[in-house]
Amino acid sequence: MLNKYARAFFTRVLTPFAAFLLRKGVSPDTVTLIGTAGVLAGALVFYPRGEFFWGTVTITLFVFSDLVDGNMARQAGVSSRWGAFLDSTLDRVADAGIFAGLAMWYAGRGDNLVLCAVTVFCLASGQVVSYTKARGEAIGLPVNVNGLVERAERLVITLVLCGLSGLHEFGVPGIQWLLPIALWVVAAGSLVTLIQRMVTVRREAAEADAAAAATTTAVGHGSGA
Repeated sequence: MLNKYARAFFTRVLTPFAAFLLRKGVSPDTVTLIGTAGVLAGALVFYPRGEFFWGTVTITLFVFSDLVDGNMARQAGVSSRWGAFLDSTLDRVADAGIFAGLAMWYAGRGDNLVLCAVTVFCLASGQVVSYTKARGEAIGLPVNVNGLVERAERLVITLVLCGLSGLHEFGVPGIQWLLPIALWVVAAGSLVTLIQRMVTVRREAAEADAAAAATTTAVGHGSGA
């Protein structure tokens, strides 16, 4: 849902900014690299110190680069396999940085090994969820499934509740529990999504193998005739 509606909305909003960057001679790849660096800085500088509000503000500013670079490539007519590969790869790097920063907090001053483990699970499961789709498509399957918690949902749930929990620093009571809730929700949702994708790939693979076998049989009968 977020991929379908929110992405389309923000793409329209950011189109003028993307055009401005192109006029200034900025390349889409440059925006991708700067955006990833900004997300990593926000996550790995602020989160391990428990500064969730300012870390989330910083990350959010740079997360939108993921929409800007693609918009720039389309406007300039320079969409390429390399650009798509770079964007997808650095998305995974940025996601890992966000959860790594939170895991560092819980392993250090946050002093909660259970939540540290949950955060590491969020990091790993997010990477595996992405891999299942990429691997399924690589072997010729459509992987036609809308998972419960995909990348957009993982980021929105984590960043919104993490940022709000950071308001505890400004005297808002009890709100610090929003971050653990977010992590448990993302962990559970990612597990469900992983299962959904694996079941889908298994079904699509069985259907593809059956179709291939039927085609081979038909060809064999035709040759015999």
